[in-house]
Amino acid sequence: MARMFFDRPAVLGAVDKATRRVLSRFGAFVRRTARQSIRKRKKESRPGQPTSSHSGLLKKFIFFGYDPRWRSVVIGPERLGGRGEAPPALEYGGPSHAIDFIYPGGGERRKKVHRRITVKARPYMGPAFEKERPKLTRMWRDSIR
Repeated sequence: MARMFFDRPAVLGAVDKATRRVLSRFGAFVRRTARQSIRKRKKESRPGQPTSSHSGLLKKFIFFGYDPRWRSVVIGPERLGGRGEAPPALEYGGPSHAIDFIYPGGGERRKKVHRRITVKARPYMGPAFEKERPKLTRMWRDSIR
């Protein structure tokens, strides 16, 4: 008779394993879609369109990771040195700072000048998430074994 009941630790273990696998796959799909939406070019993108990557760093530093404590996946760009303002400012719009180099007096020594700028939103993570979200239900189907 005991064999007819669910083995609770086995069921919970299977659910945890399936959750990790499904959310990790989903994170990989969203990361791939976000990376593909970012074009590497010198010209800047229009507000509302995915950002352009001039150096390729933003595209290279988008990661995902499964958080077992919260049973969730975190997907997004890693903080790229400095204050880390650029990725959120690109996604949502808002303040950031820029560095310009000027040559005072026309000499050879350059001077670094920091200035505050306001960036218009050029989302790339949100649209990637929304594009991949419908696939999530199919990923869950028959995932627990």
